Amino acid sequence: MKSRMTAFFIFLSITVFGQGWSTMGGRSMSMANASVTLKDVWGYHNNPGVLGTIDQLSIGISYENRFLLKELQNQGVAAVIPLKVGVLSVGGQLYGYKQFRSYNSGLGYSMKLSENFFAGVQMNYQGLRFAENYGSKNTITAAAGVYANITEDWTLGMSIYNLGRSKLSDFQDDRFSSVMRLGTSYRFSDKVLVALEAEKDIEYDVRVKTGIEYQLIDDFYLRGGVATSPIEITFGAGYKFKFIQLSLGSAYHQTLGWSPHFSIVYQGK
Repeated sequence: MKSRMTAFFIFLSITVFGQGWSTMGGRSMSMANASVTLKDVWGYHNNPGVLGTIDQLSIGISYENRFLLKELQNQGVAAVIPLKVGVLSVGGQLYGYKQFRSYNSGLGYSMKLSENFFAGVQMNYQGLRFAENYGSKNTITAAAGVYANITEDWTLGMSIYNLGRSKLSDFQDDRFSSVMRLGTSYRFSDKVLVALEAEKDIEYDVRVKTGIEYQLIDDFYLRGGVATSPIEITFGAGYKFKFIQLSLGSAYHQTLGWSPHFSIVYQGK
């Protein structure tokens, strides 16, 4: 019975998360992944348009264990390098285990287009690998995003992943995930940030996500969020050291259980 349940969890998670795209970073995951307007290094995975706002070298490592199963590990890295004009970004993601893996790595460029408007593009080498005789599939995918400051406290963001609808196989016209996200965030005070986002995978229903970040004391943050389709509750905390930002937390799915996560970010001067 246990083996059957494990197989079901793996199948469901591969179906939902295993075709090449997922958000990254402990801050994002603790806020139900309502992250299309969050300004940090994880914009590489969440919205490349946001990276045009970053003016410091940043490097991050992220890890998530879906439903506490070793077969569903989700790992990511990202680095942001500001240039004289624009911002260069590199990163990658690895999901799954030896019987099934999805992976991608890529290069992006973001820049400031006006005082309050930023945009970014990204190219990724992406693939799936199956065990034994099932083979693998590799392709090139593209992503793009924009970010705008409407007021000092109100922001908007939009991102599109897999713009060209790259094909996975000819069987039933199967393709890698294409995901569109539109979101907004509002800073109610120096201590409170609230984010709201709609996410649409072409193959699934719209998912609505909302998250909140509260600065409890200097450099210490509490975070939480809720997402629909399926319903998931998230929470976490973060602390900023001098050059290091540590975030950790978990998500709870009403059927499949807990998914702990953490990330570490180095941010230079």
